[in-house]
Amino acid sequence: MSNSYGWIREILLAAGMIFVLYGSLVLMTGSSPPMVVVESQSMMMGDESHIGRIDPGDIILVTDSDKRDVISYVEAVPGSPYEGYSSHGMPGDVIIYKKNGGNDTPVIHRAILYAEANLTENPIRESNEKCNYGEYDELLLAPDGQKGACILTWNVRGTSVLNVTSISMNLSGYSCQSHGYLSIQNWVPNHEGFLTSGDNPRTNGCTVDQLIATGSSGSGPHYFGLRDEFGNPVTAVRNDWTTGIAGPEVPWFGIVKLAASNNSSEVTSDAWTNLLIAVVVLLGSVMIIEKSMTKIIGTAPEFEFLGDESVKNRDQENSKEEE
Repeated sequence: MSNSYGWIREILLAAGMIFVLYGSLVLMTGSSPPMVVVESQSMMMGDESHIGRIDPGDIILVTDSDKRDVISYVEAVPGSPYEGYSSHGMPGDVIIYKKNGGNDTPVIHRAILYAEANLTENPIRESNEKCNYGEYDELLLAPDGQKGACILTWNVRGTSVLNVTSISMNLSGYSCQSHGYLSIQNWVPNHEGFLTSGDNPRTNGCTVDQLIATGSSGSGPHYFGLRDEFGNPVTAVRNDWTTGIAGPEVPWFGIVKLAASNNSSEVTSDAWTNLLIAVVVLLGSVMIIEKSMTKIIGTAPEFEFLGDESVKNRDQENSKEEE
């Protein structure tokens, strides 16, 4: 009976520790769940996994985007307000967002720039065609204080691109594997939001999620921009579609989840090897620490005193039984 109670106690103790750890992470990050597992290779910068970058099977701690502003790539390059700031191997933050605000699997990609409205005007509210000029943003406050505004000109936050009717930028520091660097050409966003992309130079990089921003028509067999669960092209990522900012990583340990969900094909062979080594090192460290602590406790004077008392009590009990 005592053994069964011992197992119950151990299970409850383990569950309590998990609950405390999970609660601590929620309080620290302000996000629930406080972590995500990377499922694809869209953020890989090479053929092998690397600590400090985002690879399939990594567990990423997620900070609530309401706790601080997202710093985009163009805001962190040389000569910009946050020059020198980087996250996961490149300038700017990596965000987790829902494609067009839907219920599809969230995307974890880098924020390249943020397009914000400059000049706006009231829409023609009684008409189906809300704007004679510009783009209609149904969530943006108009000059009359009501929701829904026509955006006539744009700013790119943190840059010298101000009050333009369309956004064009040559990001010479953002290299592309096939054609030099990322170029934004005459992009007119549907609304305020982030332009985003994965860091993988072969599959993403300059093939941004909102591909129309690079001058592509967004259709045809060569269209590789993201689409949502209904097949619609992903538009600029609104702030309220952003569920968090990627923080520190726990490399490789999310591979277990991918294996359980039959998505392990995205994991590189070196990541499996690194996971095995990490598990062996972790278990070995626990065993060494346990043996060391047992040895230290065993040589403590208090432990020796208790041992002597126990032997003395046992001898007394044996002598009573003999009488």
